[in-house]
Amino acid sequence: MSDQPEPEGPPPSHGGLKKARPTDMVWSLLIIAIPLVIITFLFTRGETPVKEVDWQAPLAQARSEVDWPVLAPEGLPDSWVPIRVSWTPEGSPGLNSQPSPRNQWRLGFLDPSQIYIELNQGDAEIDEFIAETTREGLPDGISQIGEDTWDRLVTADERTRALVLRTSEVTTVVVGDTDYSELETYVTVLED
Repeated sequence: MSDQPEPEGPPPSHGGLKKARPTDMVWSLLIIAIPLVIITFLFTRGETPVKEVDWQAPLAQARSEVDWPVLAPEGLPDSWVPIRVSWTPEGSPGLNSQPSPRNQWRLGFLDPSQIYIELNQGDAEIDEFIAETTREGLPDGISQIGEDTWDRLVTADERTRALVLRTSEVTTVVVGDTDYSELETYVTVLED
């Protein structure tokens, strides 16, 4: 027996709140989770469409501002989608927001197999330009395309390949995660 007296009357009130049950927690989680699942489904279903860019105006601007031949593909099928373009005059903010040390033309396409192939041209600090655009590519032979001899470069992981043509005016780099034959085919459609 206890020496303490028994409390009289109803148990103390807790402001009218009922004690939470495990099923209440489950319902609360469902109320939160179901809209999240629906939103996730709506925003992640299917493939995200690639945004096509208009590259003709930047190309015209680049060609009007430099004396070297600014290249672009001619006659590509519609299945090649242009998704990246930039013209950066020397001294203008580049991709890293720093003044560009060179005039640089960049044009990237997705081929029909969804492989990204990019054309880059630059006219100063060439070794740095090649290292940047080829992901520190290493020598891997040469490709003879028409009258031009292009250097082949490949990344250390052998994923990305590039073709590089140096002239006294400009250096051209064509790069992609593909084999050299596809890069060579792309080079053949470049015109100035």
